[in-house]
Amino acid sequence: MGSQEIIKIEDDFILIRFQNDGTDAFQAQREVSSGLIQFHFGLKGNAKFIFNQGNYALELKEEKSLLLYNPQKELPLNLELAPNSWVISVIISIKKFHALFSTEADYITFLSADNKDKKYYNEGNISPSMAIVLSQLFHYSLHPSIKNLYYKGKGYELLSLYFNRTEDPNAEQCPFLIDEDNVMKIRKAKEIIIANMAEPPGLQELADEIGLNLKKLKMGFKQIYGDTVYGFLFDYKMDFARKLLDSGSYNVNEVGLKIGYSTGSHFIAAFKKKFATTPKKYLMSINPNMQ
Repeated sequence: MGSQEIIKIEDDFILIRFQNDGTDAFQAQREVSSGLIQFHFGLKGNAKFIFNQGNYALELKEEKSLLLYNPQKELPLNLELAPNSWVISVIISIKKFHALFSTEADYITFLSADNKDKKYYNEGNISPSMAIVLSQLFHYSLHPSIKNLYYKGKGYELLSLYFNRTEDPNAEQCPFLIDEDNVMKIRKAKEIIIANMAEPPGLQELADEIGLNLKKLKMGFKQIYGDTVYGFLFDYKMDFARKLLDSGSYNVNEVGLKIGYSTGSHFIAAFKKKFATTPKKYLMSINPNMQ
């Protein structure tokens, strides 16, 4: 069954959650005027944006983002969501966006003076920190009175993470990543550490397994995923732990063991470092009836 939820954060700033947990494709349409920037984030599965009466399409895959902006013409949102797929879209006016980033116009390419009247398109990767915010936008149960405030905070957090400059500026045009084979090796490294999150390999062992030297593994991983190998894994494990707690099927110790913590105290400390609350308090926040 497909659905869309439109959350108005402010004037000219909306967030849309598209969710298709059914077995058929889901279609969604929305008019979008020419002064609006569109950010689309693929959380799960696959989606397709269709333009010009079906003559042109842009794919949005899992863990990918799309930025679309055309000041010359309207870009209506025509989304086809594959079965078992989730997408979050943020649509904000260029005026409001400029106000947020006015001092950073040279850094954000499409805000620069040379580009202000040009159309702009960019595909990117979703970083682990962005993935956590996107996941929170789907999983949190909120009282109606604070729902808008929560989404407003998360909407701004998502934009700030999207434009976060954590990478080494000298590595921005890293020729190593132009090689698709190297990119595939880095992605394989990500899959290996996730599959073995409870007992991940050492960095040198991981580098040997994917066929890259240690320096290229570290540099490439930071470039693609915006974090170190173990920094990424920590974020992933904590988000995975939160999802296990959300399911209601595991207690705190069981969750800790599943993600590789042999003692409950170590897991509790790690969870608190990430989410500023303990796993037990988190469980009580989503299920107030717990003792």
